[in-house]
Amino acid sequence: MAKEQYYGTGRRKSAIARVWITPGEGKITVNGRDFKEYLGRPVLEILVQSPLTQLDVVGRYDVKATTKGGGITGQAGALKLGIARALLEVDSEFRPSLKSAGFLTRDARIKERKKYGRKKARRGFQFVKR
Repeated sequence: MAKEQYYGTGRRKSAIARVWITPGEGKITVNGRDFKEYLGRPVLEILVQSPLTQLDVVGRYDVKATTKGGGITGQAGALKLGIARALLEVDSEFRPSLKSAGFLTRDARIKERKKYGRKKARRGFQFVKR
């Protein structure tokens, strides 16, 4: 029989995370590396683990994820959403707890495009009076 496996997709800024959850001892791997080594910042480690700690299932599931695009912070946010969505597939009873904590909401903030006649998206060139 095939091993139980649950999938969730997470997105944040321009980063995309594909997350698979299997019953296990709580190992989290991102792009074939340990997530602590991959992320490198304790704040991001806490962010990625937050859906698991919210539901108190930290040592019960193994997480295997692949991320691409964006930076480390965006990828960590994408991982958080992906893990939350995969946990929903595990048990739909988790929904109220995840929803109230805000883990199922996609953060829609992305970089605004640069406009012509400006230095950046909104910043104009320095005005010279004389």
